[in-house]
Amino acid sequence: MTTLDLTRAELALIVLYLNKAEARDKICRAIQYGSKFLSGGQPGTAQTVDKNTSLARKVFRLFKFVNDFHGLISPVPKGTPLPLVLLGKSKNALLSTFLFLDQIVWLGRSGIYKNKERTELLGRISLFCWLGSSVCTTAVEIGELGRLSSSMKKMEKELKGGEKLHDEVYRAKLQKSNDRTLALVKSSIDAVVAIGLLQLAPKTVTPRVTGALGFTTSLISCYQLLPARPKIKTP
Repeated sequence: MTTLDLTRAELALIVLYLNKAEARDKICRAIQYGSKFLSGGQPGTAQTVDKNTSLARKVFRLFKFVNDFHGLISPVPKGTPLPLVLLGKSKNALLSTFLFLDQIVWLGRSGIYKNKERTELLGRISLFCWLGSSVCTTAVEIGELGRLSSSMKKMEKELKGGEKLHDEVYRAKLQKSNDRTLALVKSSIDAVVAIGLLQLAPKTVTPRVTGALGFTTSLISCYQLLPARPKIKTP
């Protein structure tokens, strides 16, 4: 491939990435939490950017609660242990509730819904739902990693030496394990971010710490949404 072809391919990937509403939301999230880190909770330009970006992000999440509601009522893969099923469904229910309430919060903060006190109350309830969903996600990922680890150990006993690195099934499980490990790290940090936003531990999880951790999980989310690179054909 020529340099021009490579440039076109890279630009096509960028366009594909930016066409995703989820990707734009996570980029805005990185800006939001980066501003929170810079402001440290103090009035100023950075805090204004933080608040304005937070409000703007809510538009990207309109009707997004339908996704997790669909996951809530969808059947689970056969063989999934009951505890993981219950944790997964709880995560879907809590996240769907968070996203639904977040729409009402957007209506209140944009001036359409006039009850300010109820808006703030629903905002806190929605954050508690997000905290709960993050904890459930963490527990699910730990359980699924345990199942994957057990399955991979059985395969390692059957495959000799370096054969496992050339076995497509084993490599797929390894990739899945890496993806779930990253998701576990993200959900664990997100739980701390939620604690910071709710000010449940204000002396430990300060606005600056919340901003730093939120910025980190935003970058992880951006990475997770990257499109797969097409395989380059060599002549």
